[in-house]
Amino acid sequence: MSASQGHPQRWLILGVICLAQLTVLLDNTVLNVAIPSLTHELHAATSDIQWMINAYSLVQSGLLLTAGSAADRYGRKKMLVAGLALFGTGSLAAGLAGSTGQLIAARAGMGIGGALLLTTTLAVAMQIFTPEEQPKAIGIWSAVAALGFAGGPLIGGFVLNHFWWGAIFLINIPVAALGLVAVVALVPESKNPRGDRPDLPGALLSTIGMAALVFAIISGPGHGWTSARTLGTAAVAVVVLGAFAWWESRVAEPMLDLHFFRDQRFTGAIAGAVLITFGMGGALFLLTQHLQFVLGYGPLEAGLRTAPLALTVVVLNFSGLSAKWSGRLGTPVSIALGMVLMSCGLVAIAELDSGGYGGTLLGLLLIGAGCAIANPAMAHAIMSAIPPEKAGVGAGINGTLAEFGNGLGVAVLGAVLSSSVDSGKSLSAGLGAGQMVGAVAVLIGGVVAAGLLRRAERLVA
Repeated sequence: MSASQGHPQRWLILGVICLAQLTVLLDNTVLNVAIPSLTHELHAATSDIQWMINAYSLVQSGLLLTAGSAADRYGRKKMLVAGLALFGTGSLAAGLAGSTGQLIAARAGMGIGGALLLTTTLAVAMQIFTPEEQPKAIGIWSAVAALGFAGGPLIGGFVLNHFWWGAIFLINIPVAALGLVAVVALVPESKNPRGDRPDLPGALLSTIGMAALVFAIISGPGHGWTSARTLGTAAVAVVVLGAFAWWESRVAEPMLDLHFFRDQRFTGAIAGAVLITFGMGGALFLLTQHLQFVLGYGPLEAGLRTAPLALTVVVLNFSGLSAKWSGRLGTPVSIALGMVLMSCGLVAIAELDSGGYGGTLLGLLLIGAGCAIANPAMAHAIMSAIPPEKAGVGAGINGTLAEFGNGLGVAVLGAVLSSSVDSGKSLSAGLGAGQMVGAVAVLIGGVVAAGLLRRAERLVA
């Protein structure tokens, strides 16, 4: 494969890895529509349902950095194959589960496969495309996330209308099998030529620390931010992640090189990524409630009403328009413009919707356009600031930031909603207040990220 020309089958390979990624992303949302069926057929309590959802996200978010590091060391193709095999096996176990405990264990296994897939797909994309083509490739990769967000509830609703709840997991198996065959046949192997020794203490500390952090964020809304459960797990996260940073700064071959944080391109993209996922994750969580409880749509219709966001992202990224605009504007301006559009979209949903769908539709179109421009530029900024041989770790960082920001956004904006309603405001007013907080967070993220990236460009020049 020529570095100047890219892999000859790179676009076909991109389709294969996007198919693998889509399977994982669909599973992040498809379970939500099956909650009533699971409650009835498995006699699942509320705590069981929470663990069915959280087992997947906790394991996946905790292992992203470790999975990326393993891909760099042992080979990205090998880890992609392992991820598909684990995800397919976990899906089979979940579909055939006869108890809540079995389903929770299967979901945890699927989380391991999901962590491997989310890191290796982006790392492989960075390896097979030339630097000139990488923005468009990452744009398509990012658009798949929007498809997963929009498609999960729709596919889940369709399947549940015709089959039993286990079918929402079994449909992953043929997709994983097809992906497995295609990866073996098409995807080239790539790994860090240095073959650094495994950083086992770093992997253990990062896994425990990130899982504890995400668990504290998940626990906050339900158990209280000052409860022993939330504060205890948050304290564990702070101590363990502090120990991780200390260890990584002293070990000869660290899993996460802390020198990356001296690069203002890297820190700027990180700041923007956390704030953009914070604002968007929380705001989209509120949007589903706005569509159902304020505008009165059913679950399936509410899912259809969110489709314009995903369709806008898909059209702009698959056509290459967003990559073309980003190339002309530059990364800092692209990120700032995208996040301003997203912020305006959130304001439109909060302020222009007076009982109809018009304001929400405008907001979704603006958010979709902003996502199509900002998200690929942000991911490319993170990945391009990291040496190619560490692409797996870079993808792990990108995925970890998304998990952290999204979870924090849902927790904090959910708390804004609860406090607004508790203070006597209507549900509509509370949802609007949450959307406005999300809009401010996204806007601040755009300013901070663009400023740091612009300064980094000046220093390089």
